[in-house]
This record gives sequence, structure tokens and C-alpha cells, in this order.
Amino acid sequence: MSPHETVLQWSDSLLLGFAPMDAVHEEFVTCVAALQQAQDQQLPDLMDRLIEHAHAHFGEEDRWMQHTQFPARECHINEHAAVMKSLMDVQAMLAQGDTAVCRRLADELARWFPGHADYLDAALAHWMCKQRMGGKPVVFRPTVGKRLSANVPAED
Repeated sequence: MSPHETVLQWSDSLLLGFAPMDAVHEEFVTCVAALQQAQDQQLPDLMDRLIEHAHAHFGEEDRWMQHTQFPARECHINEHAAVMKSLMDVQAMLAQGDTAVCRRLADELARWFPGHADYLDAALAHWMCKQRMGGKPVVFRPTVGKRLSANVPAED
């Protein structure tokens, strides 16, 4: 982690109200934060874990968008593909010993994710809740303690 960068942390401000998405987002934040704080020797394993997570995470969101005919799906799917390409490119550079590029990627992901969640994912969360329950998601943001989110069952 660069000395001037902030470690990505999960908070209630990242909740979108669609429980399956909130859970996968919390895991994404955990993966990125671990990468940001890792020792050099931990980077390859953590990068593998992040790629595995991102593949499942983006794949699930992409399937939701395709299955429900989400109007803004092309832009969102393309952004996922661009991030996956960056992850794979950096993984190859890391395998050649370039730890600095891996650290830069982790910091960039920490900057990118909140905006991605606020704009693209929030719209998808609203769409999914409307498809499943007929309305926008409800998010409870307690001032103290655990996060609360409307419990929406995962799609079969």
C-alpha cells in the first residue's frame, strides 16, 4: 500500500439493499484491503484469491443483468471485463516479480469500487429489487453495531 493511500474498508455506506450483492461486495472489499496491506510474499496468493472472487462476483452480476434484461447492462458488463483484464495483466506482471504494479492496482481498485457501487451497482440493485419485489431496496444504516440490509433471497 502506498503511504498516501487509504485502505478500502467495508461500511454501511456501501450497502445497496440487495442482500446477495451486498454480501459479494463485502467480500470484494475484504480481498482488496488484504491486497493493499499484504507483505510482498503474500501478494501472489492474495491476487489469485481476488481474481477468483472477481470472476465469480462479476459473473454473477453479469448473469443477473442478462437474465433480467437490465437496460444498462452493456456498459456495466464492459466495465467488469476491463477490470478482469487489468487483474489478469497485473497477475502476469506480478509473476515476473513486479510487486509495485500489484500495489498500484490494489490502490486503484480501492478508489474505483465506491464509485462503481454507487452508480452502476446501485442501479442494478434497484432493478433487481424491482424485478423480485416490485420496488426499490430498503437499506437500514444503524449508527452503531452490525450492518442491516433487507434480506433478499438469492436467485435460484
